[in-house]
Amino acid sequence: MKQRDRQQRQAAASKVDVLNEALPWIHRMAGKTFVIKYGGSAMEDPELCRQVVADIEMLKLLGIRIVLVHGGGKAISAHVRALGLPVSFRGGLRVTDDATMEAVREVLVGKVNQDLVWALNEYGHNAVGISGADGKTLKAEPVDPELGRVGRIREVDPSLIETILADGYIPVVATVGCAPDGFYNINADVAAGKIAEAMGADKLIYLTDVDGLYEDVDDEDSLIQSLSRAETHELLESGRLDGGMLPKIRSISEALDAGVSEVVILNGTFPHSLLLEIFTDAGCGTMFTQDEFE
Repeated sequence: MKQRDRQQRQAAASKVDVLNEALPWIHRMAGKTFVIKYGGSAMEDPELCRQVVADIEMLKLLGIRIVLVHGGGKAISAHVRALGLPVSFRGGLRVTDDATMEAVREVLVGKVNQDLVWALNEYGHNAVGISGADGKTLKAEPVDPELGRVGRIREVDPSLIETILADGYIPVVATVGCAPDGFYNINADVAAGKIAEAMGADKLIYLTDVDGLYEDVDDEDSLIQSLSRAETHELLESGRLDGGMLPKIRSISEALDAGVSEVVILNGTFPHSLLLEIFTDAGCGTMFTQDEFE
């Protein structure tokens, strides 16, 4: 019995050590505004989703204002195929005709958004789901006629998001934009960046299914730990980026230019990566920061 008691005390002491390490970070982060973009496999796997949702709830309880912006690319593609519609991408953006736009709304607003709201509300009365069309939060305009109803964000009105936060809820934002001629499909990475800019967010987090940004995507040892704003600009101008990473890095660069202090790409499939990044000295993923001389 004494041996068991000693082991239990040791286990408890290790937990206290973790809390002590987190304490200064908790003080520093309380009252800050974080925009979290959630997507990839971390959102598709039910067990991973439960872990991420629990971490987000922990952040809220510790006094951080959370805005959750989500994509749903895999779910949209599956639904579009089931409807017999073509799935096509150009420059990392989904080609979206009118029929595909309806499918996007059905999946993003009607399913993915509500699933996340339900999961968060299992921990209490915590979440309110909206789309970018609600309150004209994401005002859009067409990017390119060849892309159909793919939208560029012309303006973000954060009033509704701020109201939801002030009432003590987590806004969960589906990235459907609005314009006088109807709805537009907004890239979730871009939307998260623009929302962070409009709100003057302290931190923008891209929670996805990769560890971060790599010098060489085929070399696991080439993970880039940090980039300054100037280095991020240089990377964009180098022409080395393609596919889905291109709009992500472009949105990161624009967010830094607009004054967002830090942006992080995190692997949401790694258990509790959010908490590790925010409340420990180690951190993880790729961090994008303002230039050192600023």
